[in-house]
Amino acid sequence: MKLVYISAFFGIARVVSGMCPSYTDYSAVPHGPYSSGAQKIPSMRPPLVCRTFNNPTIESAIRDISSSIKDPDWQQLFSNIFPNTLDTTVAWHNSSAPFTFLVTGDITAQWIRDSSNQVLPYLPYTATDSALSMLVLGLINMQAEELDAYPFGNAFQPPTRSGLKPTQNGIGVNLNVFPKFDNKAVFEAKFEIDSFASFFQVSSSYWRATRDARFIYNEAWESAVSKILDIIVLLQQPTYNGRVLNKPVVGYTRLTSEAKETQFGSGLGNPVKYTGMVRTLFRPSDDATILPFLVPANAFLCVELEHLSNMLKILRVFPDIRDKAMKLASQIRSGINKHGVAMHATHGKVFAYEVDGYGSVLLTDDANGPSLLSMPYLGFVNASHPVYQNTRNMVLSFEDNPWYFDGSYIRGLGSPHTSYLKVWPMAVAMRGMTSDNSEEVKECLDMILASTSGLGLIHES
Repeated sequence: MKLVYISAFFGIARVVSGMCPSYTDYSAVPHGPYSSGAQKIPSMRPPLVCRTFNNPTIESAIRDISSSIKDPDWQQLFSNIFPNTLDTTVAWHNSSAPFTFLVTGDITAQWIRDSSNQVLPYLPYTATDSALSMLVLGLINMQAEELDAYPFGNAFQPPTRSGLKPTQNGIGVNLNVFPKFDNKAVFEAKFEIDSFASFFQVSSSYWRATRDARFIYNEAWESAVSKILDIIVLLQQPTYNGRVLNKPVVGYTRLTSEAKETQFGSGLGNPVKYTGMVRTLFRPSDDATILPFLVPANAFLCVELEHLSNMLKILRVFPDIRDKAMKLASQIRSGINKHGVAMHATHGKVFAYEVDGYGSVLLTDDANGPSLLSMPYLGFVNASHPVYQNTRNMVLSFEDNPWYFDGSYIRGLGSPHTSYLKVWPMAVAMRGMTSDNSEEVKECLDMILASTSGLGLIHES
């Protein structure tokens, strides 16, 4: 079947029509040559003509880094996964505007959180590679346009001008969502505050890497940031104003047999008191929150509000936005420290996963980030912080975390999103990245390597 692929040779986007299989199909079968190690890791990069963005700088980095890896299996696995975003997910890139639309996998839709994370590994190379910097700058401009149009969305359809065909959301039916959205522009309207944080993160991280601040003069970027800050203020407010219900800000209900796919309280979420934290309807796993103050997502938002404010301070622009962002960050941090820490019977003081301000707490963690396990990676606390260390011990405990599983090849965090007894390798990777114990790091690397199912890629679960 002939498919149209957007390919980039030396950073110049062009359309290539050919007999390229979908990467979903291509990645389901191992391809040679294989590594010489015990795992016999296959070569899983698509053929050159089928790659969606070719970049000489990244190709050079792959060669340099691979040559420093002694284990032949990890050498091959790294060569497969590091360029995967460029190889398979750049669905549309207009380098002159610039605008970039990144798909997350086999769905022609762009998640704000996922697309931000997809480009972060390439930021160290953007200062010296203009094609790569235009790719990331294009993503920032695209996210700004999306969030300016509908700030409550977590995933978006490709813009009409891209020529890409939108994907119908199979679960986007029987919904009652407000504010209303256009399903031709928004793929999914599960409101997640980590989408806000991710947009701020890719913006400030790109600026720190390149000192290129052109995106802030994009009218849509300033408008999106302003709208987001206003929404954050509204979502800090309690559910009740005395005996009266405060005006709802966002809601989501869906006719479904799974509780994780809809929200409590006619879509508003369970009630909260004011804490300084920000309510969210859904977790980064796209599952509904039980208690609306999702602590790790608030920690992520706090850090990125601080980064946003510091960037604007150095650039000497938008003082009102700068000051508002820092004030909100301070309120969120105070709220987490006061209301997001609970006493565990075994581990002592720990960060809760979710709270409501009334005293209810949920002591668990989820595989997807932002998570409690990832809090040092996010920059909210140091890995040596005593409350984090207690939290880490709780999270990585089969006895104390109902979503921690121990399998034949891998052990780590799972998620209600994929039900019971399924470990997510991304959580194993996060465990390694937040550890200073070399044996623990090696254990994590060994588990990831052993769980590729012979397909030479790191799986979600």
